Amino acid sequence: MQIEFQILRQTPDTAPKLDRFTVEADSSETILSCLNRIKWEQDGSLAFRKNCRNTICGSCSMRINGRSTLACKENIAGEMARLGTASGETPTMTIAPLGNLPVVKDLIVDMKPFWDDLEKVEPYVSTSSRQLPEREFLQSPDERAEFNATGNCILCGACYSECNAKEVNPNFVGPHALAKAQRLLADDRDDRREARLESFDNPDSGVWGCTRCYYCNSVCPMEVSPLDRISEIKGEILDRSTKDDSRPIRHRKVLLELVEEGGWIDERKFSLQVIGNYFKDLQGLLDIAPLGLRMLANGKFPVRFDPSEGSAEVRGLIAAVKAATQATTKAGA
Repeated sequence: MQIEFQILRQTPDTAPKLDRFTVEADSSETILSCLNRIKWEQDGSLAFRKNCRNTICGSCSMRINGRSTLACKENIAGEMARLGTASGETPTMTIAPLGNLPVVKDLIVDMKPFWDDLEKVEPYVSTSSRQLPEREFLQSPDERAEFNATGNCILCGACYSECNAKEVNPNFVGPHALAKAQRLLADDRDDRREARLESFDNPDSGVWGCTRCYYCNSVCPMEVSPLDRISEIKGEILDRSTKDDSRPIRHRKVLLELVEEGGWIDERKFSLQVIGNYFKDLQGLLDIAPLGLRMLANGKFPVRFDPSEGSAEVRGLIAAVKAATQATTKAGA
């Protein structure tokens, strides 16, 4: 069957343009196989990375039909099904370079920012914790299983490419780095747990910079689920923190308290308690004052918030979750 490829091509000095190629291919062929044939048979100047061809190295990451993934993993049939291509219709594959990274040429991007952000979380077991010359540092299968998910990460960059938080906040280290960070927290060989948690608690570059858009989970080809790993770090930080420690921590603790109290969020209390820090943060209060005045002027500031229906059930659910969490913690200890 004939497949049309639309490939976004550019260099740092030229504007992006779409080049079109037609390939005769079987529906079972991978996107990478088709790109190879375009390069070998039609345009030798087409630039893209590849290596293992077996979803191990992560080299061939690119955006395929609007989604970051591995060209060696996705095939024509799968993309046709995802796009809803009708029978008899010529499939069109749109290929572009990864996002959030500068383009070197065509589908090749400069990965240096990606590696620099990974380095910021120090993604290796601390050497001071391994000064045990009398024996080998062994782990049990259960200890190793604690970071099985993050161990599957091949650093392909798909999550980084689709990260909305990274797109708007260049200081955010990215989902790949924080997934690797969680792996170190779960590794009993590392002795920098508390120091790591403190550094990950940064509201700008750390876990609170994540917008929870879920894209990293949806595109990860190895099912690492970076968002879940970030949530695990947040949980560890919250367990060790109080509402006075930072606004992101206060945001989550106050939200839970208000839902537990009334079954929903009383937005009047929420703003004053989170942003105004219970009237202790003068700058925070000044920041929200204009919005509050506009709401009052337009009759949109509620005089009262009644508890929602089913608030007792909500409190019961929260209590049950807390009890189950405490029981799991005790069992693990």
